[in-house]
Parts: sequence; C-alpha cells; structure tokens
Amino acid sequence: MTQDSPAVSGAAPAVSAFRLDWGGEELSCAQALPDRVRGPATTVVLLHGAGAGSKARLAPLQADFAARGCRSLALDFSGHGESSGALAESSLRRRFEQAAGVVGERVPAGDALVFVGFSMSGQTVADLVAHFGGRVAGIGLCAPAVYAREAWPLPFGDGDGRFTEVIRTPDRWRDSAALDVYRDFAGRAVLVVPGTDAVIPPAVTAAVGAALATRARFTRLELPGADHALGAWLRDHAADRRRVVDAVLADRPGRT
Repeated sequence: MTQDSPAVSGAAPAVSAFRLDWGGEELSCAQALPDRVRGPATTVVLLHGAGAGSKARLAPLQADFAARGCRSLALDFSGHGESSGALAESSLRRRFEQAAGVVGERVPAGDALVFVGFSMSGQTVADLVAHFGGRVAGIGLCAPAVYAREAWPLPFGDGDGRFTEVIRTPDRWRDSAALDVYRDFAGRAVLVVPGTDAVIPPAVTAAVGAALATRARFTRLELPGADHALGAWLRDHAADRRRVVDAVLADRPGRT
C-alpha cells in the first residue's frame, strides 16, 4: 500500500514523495512524472549506494530523466534516508526484494525498465535484470560494486560479521552472479567511471566493463573530476548529469 504526499518544489519536473509498506517496514520513495511521454513508455529506477546513500541526492537526476519523457522512481532502502528499518539487518537480497517490490507496486506492466545503480546497487541492478528479464531495456552503473554469491543473503551486520568477512576476502567478488548477468545482457549499458575511486578496486570496474561489452550496446563514460560519490557529484554537476542521461537513453526511440 502506498501513500502519496505533495510534490517537492524546486526541480522541474517536480519530484513527489510516497511511502510503501514492505514486510513490516516503511520505505520512503519518490517519483517524477514526465509532462508527456516521448517514445515507448519507460520507467527509470534509481538505486542509491551503501553508507550514507539515499534517494535525496538523486532528485535532480530523477527530474532530468522525467524531462526526457520517462517516469522515474527512487527509494531509500531500509536503514537509509527516510525509510524505517535497521541497516545492520538489511542485506543484498533485501535490497533486491525492496526494489522489485517498488517496481511491482508503481510501474505499469507495459513499461520498459531502465535501472541506474550506484556503488552497492551495481549488484542490485544485476539482480533486477535477472528477475525482470526482457522488460529491461537499459542499465546505468555508476562506480558499481559486485559481490560474491555467498554474501548475497547475509545481513550486513555492524561491520564485524560474516558479510564483512566475505567481502573483505581478496578476489571473492569474482564469483559474483552479477558478472554472469552482465555478460548475458543485450540491452543498452552504460558504465560511469569516476576519475578517482578509493572504494571500488580497478579490477572490479574492469571486470564489469568486460562483462557488459560481451553482448550489450555498451558505453564507458568517464567523469575525470569525480570521485566514488557519484550521486553527490551528479547532483551538483548538471552537465555531467546530462551526459549520463544522454548515454543511458541513447537507444530510446523518440528521444529528444
């Protein structure tokens, strides 16, 4: 069940808030609607990263996608932003289930899907591509992470549990199911790479790029001035936001 609230002023098109009940938790979500649909109906779903990540910094990007004729959605995963829940109790599986739940609740069944994920949500985008299959027309991965299969169901904990142990094991990420998904993906794919990234190892970025280049219509987009916090960078740099939106929607019929 969802409850909408009045639009947030400032951005045009406006980004409006709603809340979604999910498994006993309340997810804070936002959407931006286009003035008119250009080309086939498309919904872009924006997924923030870990740590201090939230949907708030993605509002300008949401508005930019809506200005290009797409519905756009974003959510605060549990334990983040304005959503309920404890971050330590969350997991990669729970993030996937929450994002899939928002799509099921708010996206018309006939819409094509585009997923744009930041950092940890590089894994979540892959999980959603595997789940929604041929409905996914495009993906954008901003400084993405991928994780070992063993890590997927584990609660994040407080930094000293099994999840942390697995992800800190050298090269364990090479077992990620996300890389298999990206090798098979044949839609539009954009990998956004910051000039400096102190979080994601270069080998991970290279592996994701190589996987996407296998079948996808693939673009590597470099932002030399940016660091790992690409959500914050794009919030503050309109020209780079336009570059990302242009790249992600490059194959979309009827784009302007």
